[in-house]
Formats: sequence, C-alpha cells, structure tokens
Amino acid sequence: MSVSPAAGSEPILTGDGPAPATLPPEQRGSARHDVRLLVSGAHGHRHARFLDLPAVLTQGDLLVVNDSATIPASLPANGPLGRFRLNLSTCYAERLWLAEPRRSHAEPGPLPIVAGSVCLVGTARPVRVRFVAPHPGLPRLWFVASERSLTPTVAADGEPIHYAYLQHPQPLTAYQSLFARLPGSAEMPSAARPFTEAVLVALRERGVEVATVTLHAGVSSLELEPAEPSGVVLYGEPFEVSARAAAQVNATRQAGGRVIAVGTTVVRALETAWASGGVHAMRGFTRRYVHPADVRGAVDGLLTGFHEPASTHLALLTAVAGGDLVREAYREALDRRYLWHEFGDSHLLLPGRPRRAA
Repeated sequence: MSVSPAAGSEPILTGDGPAPATLPPEQRGSARHDVRLLVSGAHGHRHARFLDLPAVLTQGDLLVVNDSATIPASLPANGPLGRFRLNLSTCYAERLWLAEPRRSHAEPGPLPIVAGSVCLVGTARPVRVRFVAPHPGLPRLWFVASERSLTPTVAADGEPIHYAYLQHPQPLTAYQSLFARLPGSAEMPSAARPFTEAVLVALRERGVEVATVTLHAGVSSLELEPAEPSGVVLYGEPFEVSARAAAQVNATRQAGGRVIAVGTTVVRALETAWASGGVHAMRGFTRRYVHPADVRGAVDGLLTGFHEPASTHLALLTAVAGGDLVREAYREALDRRYLWHEFGDSHLLLPGRPRRAA
C-alpha cells in the first residue's frame, strides 16, 4: 500500500498492505492482553505482548485513558432511496445528530441525499428523521433532526458500527474497554481494549498510575484530506478533562514522570485542555487538529493501535513521536505482520525527546 504524506514529508508506508484483525483475540483463542505490542523509541523497536506493558513502563509514569463507552450507533433506515444504514456519529442536542448514511455496513456510499428528505430509522421503534444539511467540508456526513429522541431506537434496533474487514458482526460487549463508563462513542476508542484486570494489577505494583478523560469518538470520515493543515476539517466531538485528571497530569510532569496517552482521542482531549504550561479542567466540543506544526506537548508518549493511516492520524502520531520514528515503526509492523484495526495489535511510542518548554 502507499499513503500520501503530509506536506514536505516522505510517505509513511509503501509496499504490501496491512493485515486486518478479522476477529477479536478472544475468538482467536487468546485473551485481550495477549495481543502483540510493538514498543518504539530511541532504543529502536521491541516486540512483546500487551501483558508485558507494565514491565516496559517505569514508576511515576501516568497512563491517561478514555472512559467513553461505545453505543450501538448503526441503525437500519428506509426512505426514498430504499433501505440503507444510518450510522450515528455525534449528538449535538437531544434530537440533532451528525450521521453517516451508508448503503450497507460494507458499502460506504455516498448516497444521493437531498436536504429536507425524510426517512424512517429503526424497526422496533421507528422514528422519522430529516436530513438537514451536509457538514461543511465533509459531505459524507449529514446533520439529521429526529421527531423525537433516538435513544430508545438506538437501544432497540442499533448495532455496533462495523466494516467489511470483519469476519462476522460482534456484540456490543466486544467494543467496550475495561474503562468504558459513559456511553457516547459511535466507534470504539480501541487503544484501551487490551487492558485487563491482570494488567492493571501489574501496573499498580509497578508504580504506574491511571487517569481518565472522556472524548466521545464519532465515525471515521472517508473524505480525501488536504496536505495543508489549514484545509483540514474536523467535526466537533464532546470531551471532558476533569479537575482530577488535570491535576494528575500536571503532578506527573512536575515530578519528572511521563504522561502517556492511551489513544489518539486522549491526545486530542489533553492538547485541547492545555494552556499556560499545564492541563486545565475543561469540557465542551473539540475540533483540535494535532499536527507537528501545532503541538503543545501535553503528552510524552502514545499507546495506540494500527489503523489504516489517514493524514490526520499520521499527523498526530508524528506530532507526538516524530516522522522518522513513525515511519520506521510502521515498516516494522508491516514486516512482522502486526494486525490492524480495533481488534488488532498495539503500539507504544516512547520517543524520549526533551519536553517542549512550557
């Protein structure tokens, strides 16, 4: 495969494409914490299992995880265009959502939607939904208004969003991490999925703390992205960094420990809440685009998965770890056939660079 680089850089990946994880590890005869872990840093690249994560970290490190829980956001719909799927993405009010209409789980569309058109969503609890307007700059995503709350319909008729690379659909429990507490993510914040109680016990014994923030992740946009940062369009996603989480991050940094984000959603939340040399309590909606030319240095490392790299995803990784390390790591992952996507393997980036001055 090949991936277009950001402006002024060389491609991250070339050659053969990634190997998708078509089933969760539990259905491949393993525990969640048995997925592979690639550790990339100044030392090069180490190959381990996720269960080995505590041994890789040091006393005083802080892991920051996303406690958003996944909702069954994919709904059956029927309208003038026939039957299709409506994947809810982000809730902006009780009856106003951003959503992605798709032909099916495996076929993204686009569909020839007309503003003002109406469809019925759900079967057991059908609701009339009107397409208001496409999101500016993201025509695949539409603002939709429902005649009443979609919450009962989601509970009765929703399925987890899944794509063509999966061998067969999975239950909602497969899309929840150990930390999932607040329902709201259309697509799973998957970086924390391999954590188990055994890993948490070992982390505590190692002297590694865990903090939680919230960012409700929406659907992935398939629009081609511009090379220039100024042209990138992101829709707002709800997030919260609590006073407790902010205090944990700041205390860790002051004590000389490392702040390691578990997932790109955590990086975006902490970078949004960063001001005046530290992280502050904050809640609202973030459209923050983290890229190398505009990174505030809220984290020292990133634990993530392997995903088909869009330019915004790669920009965030290179902002945290640097382009050279990310390129080398992805080539290593391809050579060793690491598994991609939400049920795949894990990647810990520890660049070991000096912190950016506050």
